[in-house]
Amino acid sequence: MRPWVAIDEIVKEPLAKIVGAKPIEVTAMNTLTSNIHSMLISFYQPSETRYKILIEKKAFPSDHYAVSSHLQSRGIDPTDALLTVSPRDGHDVLETEDIIEYIKQHGSSIAVIMLSGVQYYTGQFFEIDKITKAGHEAGCVVGWDLAHAVGNVPLHLHDWDVDFACWCSYKYLNSGAGGIAGLFIHEKYKNDNTRPRLAGWWGNNKETRFEMNQEVFEPSEGASGYQVSNPSIFTTVALWASLQVFEEAGGVEALRKKSLLLTEYLERLVRIEVPQVKILTPKRRGCQLSLEFRDETSMLKVFEGLHKMGIVVDERKPTVIRVAPTPLYNTFKDVYQFVKCLKEVMKEVY
Repeated sequence: MRPWVAIDEIVKEPLAKIVGAKPIEVTAMNTLTSNIHSMLISFYQPSETRYKILIEKKAFPSDHYAVSSHLQSRGIDPTDALLTVSPRDGHDVLETEDIIEYIKQHGSSIAVIMLSGVQYYTGQFFEIDKITKAGHEAGCVVGWDLAHAVGNVPLHLHDWDVDFACWCSYKYLNSGAGGIAGLFIHEKYKNDNTRPRLAGWWGNNKETRFEMNQEVFEPSEGASGYQVSNPSIFTTVALWASLQVFEEAGGVEALRKKSLLLTEYLERLVRIEVPQVKILTPKRRGCQLSLEFRDETSMLKVFEGLHKMGIVVDERKPTVIRVAPTPLYNTFKDVYQFVKCLKEVMKEVY
């Protein structure tokens, strides 16, 4: 029997392994966008000259909403303070050198850089280490939205000196929508109590939490000090079960070897069997391939045709279907069958 009062502690070590961190640097709490807001309260400290936040132009909408609304809550105009970086003209994905060059040009006015580890639409896996280093050299705080990266690609957040990171668990960590999210805060901030934060009972030192001191908030060390309320027992236990499966499978590094082969196999079959489909995803990626069709109508017809065949993929308007052969449970036979079915559907649509 596991006591509910320490339920979040059981996932610390396996979560840390998944993201390349120390247990003190991670915790399970809230949901992804709530954690982004919490981190902006603590790490976005604008000055008269350094007050801007940099995100991707095509970041997941929730990131745009969170950053814009957060700026507004501080009385800062997002049309001035929200910077976005986008691919070169004629390109589908961002080049690392372009991001770094943008940071060099605008870094003196940027307070926080917050990009995604794996881009949700294209599947591009950003060079987190190089971009974080460039951000720090420009004097910026660097955080990451790892919704599509955690459990998908190897991460080394501690060694990469990432300041903070947030993620959900309902993609590659298998929880389904509404599952408990995760938070990383680098060890260098473990006893930094100078930053403002949203404080709550669950973030108080667990040794004194039940003394019910109303006057003094004594945060736990590290990421746990940013918890606000009791974590959901059911969703935390579900996360723990998923993390156990990852460990039994040898961890992310072992799964990555299979992932690279699966997605490479998928790419080769698509290029040979259905060459009229464009692949947006670059070679530096997770397990996802984003397949682009000629228009929205064609994409939706292909999506519906695959669905009728019992194939679960994901459509992203206007023209993309995302296909992700996940190494934890997909096989090379699955990939072969998918392309065979895609080819059949394409004959009816094109």
